Amino acid sequence: MGKEITSRADDYSQWYIDLVKKADLAENSDVRGCMVIKPYGYSIWEKMQQALDKMFKDTGHVNAYFPLFVPKSLFEAEEKNAEGFAKECAIVTHYRLKTDPTRPGKLMVDPEAKLEEELVVRPTSEAIIWSTYKKWIQSYRDLPLLINQWANVVRWEMRTRLFLRTAEFLWQEGHTAHATSAEAVAETKQMLDVYAEFAETFMAMPVIKGKKSEGERFPGAVDTYCIEAMMQDGKALQAGTSHFLGQNFADAFGVQFTNKEGKLEKVWGTSWGVSTRLIGGLIMAHSDDDGLVLPPKLAPIHVVIIPIFKSGEELNKVSAKAESIAKELRALGLSVKFDNRDNLKPGFKFAEYELKGVPVRIAIGPRDLDNGTVEVARRDTKEKKVMQMDSVVGQIAQLLEDIQQNIYQKALKFRNERITRVDSYDELKKVLDEKGGFVSAHWDGTAETETKIKEETKATIRCIPLDGEKEDGKCVFSGKLSSQRVFFARAY
Repeated sequence: MGKEITSRADDYSQWYIDLVKKADLAENSDVRGCMVIKPYGYSIWEKMQQALDKMFKDTGHVNAYFPLFVPKSLFEAEEKNAEGFAKECAIVTHYRLKTDPTRPGKLMVDPEAKLEEELVVRPTSEAIIWSTYKKWIQSYRDLPLLINQWANVVRWEMRTRLFLRTAEFLWQEGHTAHATSAEAVAETKQMLDVYAEFAETFMAMPVIKGKKSEGERFPGAVDTYCIEAMMQDGKALQAGTSHFLGQNFADAFGVQFTNKEGKLEKVWGTSWGVSTRLIGGLIMAHSDDDGLVLPPKLAPIHVVIIPIFKSGEELNKVSAKAESIAKELRALGLSVKFDNRDNLKPGFKFAEYELKGVPVRIAIGPRDLDNGTVEVARRDTKEKKVMQMDSVVGQIAQLLEDIQQNIYQKALKFRNERITRVDSYDELKKVLDEKGGFVSAHWDGTAETETKIKEETKATIRCIPLDGEKEDGKCVFSGKLSSQRVFFARAY
């Protein structure tokens, strides 16, 4: 099978694009900057949704849905949020088209159908949600309000890349309201922990939990917390964020409640989200030059069974046993594909499912039927093993768990080897240029220093790690005093 995937070593960016397209995950659409998520790619997103949705509900959240359009006046209400997203906003100004009299068969905007107020296509939903919360929240009995929505958003990106950065993307966004600052901060950190657990347990992708610098903070937030992952090219990927909004949106939209003493107070807020960029992270964290490497917990197909045969009679005999094994595996809750297409050779099928990252492949031929064995291959290490036919089903579940853990441990080892402590600016630049990864360095806490380092190195402060030890030192750029190291990296 001619996969024609560019080598990671030759061109990592092209390798990624080749893999997304050849593995049938997504493709560019006729709308500039927007993608079509194909069935195989969408099935990965569905698995992510299912796992995250359960985690949200287990922590007391419920789902709702809010409008795609936000009146411009509402969007402007929280100034920092509006300014932060202004350059990425798509605007609806008219509500009707009409036939163009100068061009038969063509349409034009009807100038008489101008909206009284322009509508922003949501880049994020704080404005429309907090204007709604004003109606929902009256008393302390209405709090906490713990709501999530699964939706699409539009951010008019000029430079796009499938999954990682597109003009429209899918995500979830949680928006919660609380009676106290402490409750809201606890919620912000709890959801960061949920994201970290999902990334590590389901995606097999190790992450660093941290707080963003003021310059990297979400517009309108008091504090932004994040999980940062390391891709195989040494660049960082922000995989999820959780924001403590303080009372900024309550101020902007007048959201108040009567406390137990009968006094009016403003509510405290949070918002948090992850998006389809997680699929990009999943690809770049684990895959190789032969295709996807998917952790079993998110793989659309857990096991593929491929028959080896030379005649229709052999196929029938092999199929009977293969279907029996598939039925037993499905009874364990596993997704199984029996590929009995008779117009393709086994080698072609092997390469196809390797490209698609199916964790386990079982091959069965007439000789296997005679010997009571099957050949089992695992995608992550490409090891092959002959197993007894009557015990293979019992071994597959454990094999999938082993694969999940091995993928995580490999990524963890890679990430840990690319965390480098430096104590000078020359060292920081050298590591960024020659090794990549996270560079642990002292920073004086000023936006001026952060901006200059970014301009000169293209690296940003990915996070101030939450588990980082307090350590006195000197900023690598300015030489001023610093009390804690931060992580710099070039990033997606």
